[in-house]
Amino acid sequence: MTEIRPFLVNGEWRNGEGTLEVRNPFDDSTVAEIAVPTDADVEEAIATAADTFEESSRLSVAARSAALDHISRRLDETQEENAVLIAREGGKPLKWARVEAARAVSTFRWASETLRHGQDEAMRLDTEAAFGSRFGILRRFPIGPVLGITPFNFPLNLVAHKVAPALAVGAPIVVKPASATPIGALRLAEFFAETDLPKGMYQVLPVSSKVADGMARDERFRKISFTGSAGIGWYLKGLDPKKKVTLELGGNAGVIVHSDADLDLAAQRVAFGGYYQAGQSCISVQRVLVASEVYDEFATRLTKQVEQLKSGDPMDETVDVGPVITGSEVDRIAEWVAEAEAQGAEVLTGGKADGPFFQPTLISRTTPEMKVRCEEVFGPVCTITPYQTFEEALAEVNDSKYGLQAGLFTNDLNRAFEAHRTLDVGGVIVNDVSAFRADQMPYGGSKDSGFGREGLRFAMEEMTEPRIMVLSHVPL
Repeated sequence: MTEIRPFLVNGEWRNGEGTLEVRNPFDDSTVAEIAVPTDADVEEAIATAADTFEESSRLSVAARSAALDHISRRLDETQEENAVLIAREGGKPLKWARVEAARAVSTFRWASETLRHGQDEAMRLDTEAAFGSRFGILRRFPIGPVLGITPFNFPLNLVAHKVAPALAVGAPIVVKPASATPIGALRLAEFFAETDLPKGMYQVLPVSSKVADGMARDERFRKISFTGSAGIGWYLKGLDPKKKVTLELGGNAGVIVHSDADLDLAAQRVAFGGYYQAGQSCISVQRVLVASEVYDEFATRLTKQVEQLKSGDPMDETVDVGPVITGSEVDRIAEWVAEAEAQGAEVLTGGKADGPFFQPTLISRTTPEMKVRCEEVFGPVCTITPYQTFEEALAEVNDSKYGLQAGLFTNDLNRAFEAHRTLDVGGVIVNDVSAFRADQMPYGGSKDSGFGREGLRFAMEEMTEPRIMVLSHVPL
């Protein structure tokens, strides 16, 4: 019998009522049985977070940093175990699960370092004669309890990106993890429980979307940090105009390969960035735009790279591409590809479902209205399209309702700066793909890709508000 994993509320591990079954997307085996909170558990968690805020908001930097350091150390000590959990619950190939496990270590370390560095500011206010002798001290204070809602595709590190900044600023956080992959959030709870922070500062509720909707409406949460689909994200933002909301939503990232690029490097990196997560990442490469004079050569190189990718058991260390999260998602991706073919697109490689997998797929001769190009595929599918001028390529990247990140391969610094100025996205990655992310950098998008920024310092700013104290009639 599978052991039931409890959830954490008010410092207690509880079994709630009923269970949620977590299944491996590769072979449909049961990974874990997760205890489901009762309505009373949910209410207690919210009340505990609200009651804890006064204490947590007054904690010293030393206390908060020590806890963050401890969690980082424990994540470091258990990296391989954590990687295996990530691979089993979400189907991520083990070699990429190890990358995520390592990133979670640095996410908590960066939170601690950012906290110790400080964000307070001193301001001279004797700048006008009429002001007299005044001096300002600007500090940031947490706005209140945070509700974190996390997706399936990075079950450990995307939870870390909500929990670490909340603990750093002294804001209690309640996390509602994805039902398909809740183990990462519970893993972090284990390490949090070993710290000296108030027990109400981190709680995990593996509840349904319906219950999460009620939580999002609760006025005791002053902040919502959500990563997931655009429809749900914008719905959450509209629930309460007084709540602060950070949304990290979808994307159909464009990558430009200009004629002066290193084509071998670009092909290798696009083959990584479009398929490493089975395309199930908001910043996965989806639209590849190639200068016409090198299009045929690059398409050949990229096709060869994609055909070398290995799909299979996520626990096989040689596997590059794992399963899609559910069979229904496999079916949807297959429908979109078949629809594009029927409308005149050409599949250069892949294009078929294979059990829990969808073959790594590269499609040419697409048109802007095809779903594989204008929507977010969220699967191992890329399109490749030639362009005549660099300006045309920039316009094509911008011709999207999304704006999360973009990639650009060029050796021309002026083109890099032009892209940075022109592209309506949250990040431009030069000589690499859109899928690059360092955990300390600002991360978020424009348009339907979201609102606000993650990345430790930036997430901490999103969870706090500036408050100035003016000292009057002081000798300056």
